[in-house]
Amino acid sequence: MNAPVRRESLQDLEQFRSEARQWLEENCPQSQRQPMTPEEQYYGGRNAEFPSEDAKLWFERMRDQGWIGPEWPTQYGGGDLTAQHSKIIKEEMRAIRARTPLYGLGIWMLGPALLEFGNEAQKQQHIRAIIDGKARWAQGYSEPGSGSDLASLQCRAEDKGDHFLVNGSKIWTTAADKCDWIFCLVRTDPDAKKQEGISFLLIDMDDPGISTTPIGLISGESEFCQTFFDNVKVPKENLVGELNKGWSVAKELLVHERKLMSEIGSDSPREVIVPNAAAREYLDFEHGKIADSQLRSDLVDYDMNMHAIGLTHFRTFEEKIAGVRSAAPMVMKYVGTEAEVTKSELLLAIMGSQGLGWEGDGFSKSEIDTLRLWAMSKIMTIAGGTSEIQLNVIAKNVLQLPQS
Repeated sequence: MNAPVRRESLQDLEQFRSEARQWLEENCPQSQRQPMTPEEQYYGGRNAEFPSEDAKLWFERMRDQGWIGPEWPTQYGGGDLTAQHSKIIKEEMRAIRARTPLYGLGIWMLGPALLEFGNEAQKQQHIRAIIDGKARWAQGYSEPGSGSDLASLQCRAEDKGDHFLVNGSKIWTTAADKCDWIFCLVRTDPDAKKQEGISFLLIDMDDPGISTTPIGLISGESEFCQTFFDNVKVPKENLVGELNKGWSVAKELLVHERKLMSEIGSDSPREVIVPNAAAREYLDFEHGKIADSQLRSDLVDYDMNMHAIGLTHFRTFEEKIAGVRSAAPMVMKYVGTEAEVTKSELLLAIMGSQGLGWEGDGFSKSEIDTLRLWAMSKIMTIAGGTSEIQLNVIAKNVLQLPQS
């Protein structure tokens, strides 16, 4: 059990909710209170451009309020708020359909890991840049021969005195061709057993010797890359944590990645129709009920499952407040991504032939987006650890089942 997180009184939280609601109403532009296209998402970075003046204004106001990273310390640009406060901000933003002002792996994954394992200089340099939207991060974990068995990675960093010399490649590096920095797992002791010889490095994507190649996806999009390192010099000060102890940093970061994956679909930029609404639009009804009994049953199963997932997320939040180190992120990554697949399959079944529109006339934008997200949902059961590997992790570490 970890130390309990600071808990506020109910009266204080309700006061904060009222103040947050008023602040959002006064500061969130009307144009930032509607669904957006993926092209309108803002990830920050050295060369990033805001999709509109209102998007820039909304980001700056949230940044200055400390709500880009509401739970992060104020000395790095955060709000120094509790998890309860942060949850309220998200709820009130959702209530007015406020757009997320800044996306990225820096906010979701690297920042929390740096706050725990980074030294003061690294925190001052990188966390502040994340908050200010000045640095966009990629993740260098998987390799062509090291995916599910991540600890077998071979991307090598040789100690050259004042720097490391990095050689190898990473794959499925999201938007690496658009990012400024990449956090990487590298092998610094080739003679050690798997996890024992791995270190965690921060690498500037502008360093000589780095190149990227986009990878086409089944969804028709290409946000993943293979990233190559050819004699890349990385300063020693970019080592996070201890030498050869990077697996500890990696595991903590994976907790945040799995949490992110478990909540997939909850913050989608696309305005995609939901199953119950789709049923009312596309299905025949008899006596007030869906005529197709199998689809009626599938909808009920889906609604019950999503309700259970919502309750589990709430329980996980309460465990966090109580200081309990929960195993739920490992479970919920699997549950959340599989639920997204189920939703996509159900939507296509409800839409029938209208769910087969990849592009062209005769299909609405939501129908086309639904099919493309169906394709993307398959990818999400692989990213962050395949569903099969997740089940093995759950069996071993959560259920503690005997190993064959």
